[in-house]
Amino acid sequence: MRRRAHRLSLGEVTLFGVLGGMTFAAKVVMAGLPNVEPVSLMVMLFAVVFGWKAVFPIYVYVLLEFVLYGIQLWFINYLYVWLVLAAAAWLLRGMSSPLGWAMLSGAFGLLFGLLCAPVYLFTAGLHGAIVWWVNGVAMDILHCAGNFVIALGLFVPMRRLLERLYREMLGRHGGDKLPPGLPPSI
Repeated sequence: MRRRAHRLSLGEVTLFGVLGGMTFAAKVVMAGLPNVEPVSLMVMLFAVVFGWKAVFPIYVYVLLEFVLYGIQLWFINYLYVWLVLAAAAWLLRGMSSPLGWAMLSGAFGLLFGLLCAPVYLFTAGLHGAIVWWVNGVAMDILHCAGNFVIALGLFVPMRRLLERLYREMLGRHGGDKLPPGLPPSI
């Protein structure tokens, strides 16, 4: 019985694939805006609504990035950086304040370059990693502002919507047990 709890239903496989693809498509559509994208918002939503299963839509998104842009050095960052945000969001999943979610998302955007710097530490040394990070601070500030505004306006309503839709999907497919952290009703 316990083993079944860790298996994905066909509906979840479909849902996570679609959500990962939608996250990627939304980022591509917004590519004209410098460092303004919905990925951070979606990763936080995945973490608070799906718990450990958030890794599936996150890595669908990462895989699509790889397919479109190929393997480059930044790709290594994407293998772990989104999990840092997902873990932080999961730990704060009880928070209901839109401002709190906006602050988390903004802080992640501001720290994005720093979180990615370890890869450059191994490839370019300490000096190279510091130079790479400092050169990107202006983009991190834009990332912070974009993440803050997007999360402030969209996190709470999208969380309610995603929780409701996920609950309905689980109910239609015989899911009698909700994932940990998902409230019994909205």
